[in-house]
Amino acid sequence: MSQNKWTDIQRHRVNILFKYHPILKSAYALAMELRRIFNAKMTPTKAIGRMNRWYEKVMTLGNNNFRSVIKTFKNHAPTILNYFRRRATNASAEAFNSKVKIFRSQMRGVRDRDFFIFRLVKLYA
Repeated sequence: MSQNKWTDIQRHRVNILFKYHPILKSAYALAMELRRIFNAKMTPTKAIGRMNRWYEKVMTLGNNNFRSVIKTFKNHAPTILNYFRRRATNASAEAFNSKVKIFRSQMRGVRDRDFFIFRLVKLYA
């Protein structure tokens, strides 16, 4: 959640947290910077430059969790850069897949595939 949506109590609590855990403050700042990169309208070339500068900041922080994010971004760079071309994601497909998985687990597996698809269509179409 961005800082401008925090209540006064949340802001006070976060200030205390950041005071005693400065690495969390740095990690939060990096996360918000990454969010700003993805919210800004820019060309893929400019996005690569901004992402590379973000990678450098992450490496200076020395947090392994963010390093795994960098590794994922570098492994999937062409796909991620497509976002900056079209500003579209597959979030709706992922949400539907999640609903299907939940429904399948509630049904304790699928024995009759045709009936399962019929139920999916009736519930989610």
